[in-house]
Amino acid sequence: MGNANERFSLSDQREVFFSNAGVSDAVRYAERTGKVRQLGPRLYTKNLTSTPDEVCLRNWAEIAAGYFPGAVIVGRSAMDFKPADDGSVFLVTATTRDVRLPGLRLRPRHGPGPLPSDRTFFGHDLYMSSRPRAFLENVQPSRARRGAPRTLNRRELEDALEHYGRNDPATLNQLRDDARTIAPELALGEAFTVLDGLIGTLLGTNDVKLSSGRARATASGVPYDPLRIERFRQLATHLLATGLPVVAEDARHDVSVFAFFESYFSNYIEGTEFTLQEAEDIVFRGAVPPQRPQDAHDILGTYRLVADGEERKRVPASDDELVRILRSQHGTMLAERPEIGPGEWKQSNNRVGGREFVFPHLVEGTLREAYHYYDSLPPGFARAAFSMFLVTEVHPFADGNGRVARLLMNSELSAAGQQRVIVSTRDRGNYLAALRGMTNDVNTPGYLSVLGALQHRTNETDFSSLSGAEQDLSSEKAFTDPEEGPAFGGLFEVADRAEP
Repeated sequence: MGNANERFSLSDQREVFFSNAGVSDAVRYAERTGKVRQLGPRLYTKNLTSTPDEVCLRNWAEIAAGYFPGAVIVGRSAMDFKPADDGSVFLVTATTRDVRLPGLRLRPRHGPGPLPSDRTFFGHDLYMSSRPRAFLENVQPSRARRGAPRTLNRRELEDALEHYGRNDPATLNQLRDDARTIAPELALGEAFTVLDGLIGTLLGTNDVKLSSGRARATASGVPYDPLRIERFRQLATHLLATGLPVVAEDARHDVSVFAFFESYFSNYIEGTEFTLQEAEDIVFRGAVPPQRPQDAHDILGTYRLVADGEERKRVPASDDELVRILRSQHGTMLAERPEIGPGEWKQSNNRVGGREFVFPHLVEGTLREAYHYYDSLPPGFARAAFSMFLVTEVHPFADGNGRVARLLMNSELSAAGQQRVIVSTRDRGNYLAALRGMTNDVNTPGYLSVLGALQHRTNETDFSSLSGAEQDLSSEKAFTDPEEGPAFGGLFEVADRAEP
């Protein structure tokens, strides 16, 4: 009970607060004068702008702790860490009467109180079920009766297990061991048997029938990254719904000349920097700088892939072939760099700044799952745009991912008789910004706009001869980084037509 003389200051209250006998008169006065409004029994807010539903949902944990101090968050609430879509929050408490508020419904039931492994929730007088307890309780089936079901359905449970073990499958073993320990305290021995079978199936030591596609992929040994797959789905949907450019390949472009500049820029923007004269000597004269043999082979390997009549049009007809193409082209391009594993998936994750790519054990499964979206797209620009983002976003290799992504993109364009794309030094910033926009915000219009502009610019450049191409590219400032000024000097001093 509150003290009848208890001091009440509205400024000291949080967004939601509970009244008691000691401050009830002051709170009623604040309500009469329009300074607070009531949300439920003894529950008030000083927020007069947001809707009552918004206020209650935003403060659900504080409200639950006020009505049911010391309660344990259980069921689907312990998996989602928030109210269900209908506002339901499931709790274990000493009382079992629901509390209904705007947008929020607190649904208590009797059960075991907090275990030592349960932890207080974000500073509130509540306990969050430990992960083993949460999974055990969600094994139990429930039905939706006037609201969201108390526990996850089977597919949701399998998805949650797959997510829990995605970064490190060994964590599922620890989860199972901990669940085995606490199951007797919760009287959930049968639930543990079910959970044990599901975890064993995900780890490949059991064979329980699974409902979730993600879980089945994990159990088969090719797990995938569902967040990336969702991005690929969004991109594919946009590509299907959008009119896309069809820019025919310019018949005047000399294949050898074009391949040289594509190889040159694709390596230059990744940091393998040579002057044009040095690159020409490497590609056309076999003059490898003794101090940089690996860098030289990167350019030469890329050139050979682009100049080869079959390889430059090689596109996948199945998920198996997608995997083979990527590994084969990476192996050819970076054959002289054994330290990065040419043609082999990465062994540790790679990142750029704060941007982390797909985990190594999810690489192949993500590529295979994404192929279903690729296969639904028409040949040409749509598949090209999808392919480049796919490889860039998965980042399947320790190094060389950007170059392999551009190779696959351009193979799709060549296979459809459309103009290949060169990303020059000048365009590197816009190109990378477009990819970041896809990763961060799925900014598909911006991404396609940049690719379309690059394709048109490439098509308008004279690639009929080395000297003509250099002249056009120089006039377009293609060799210049806008933020750094001229990248280098030097002109071609060779015949117009280069020999492969």
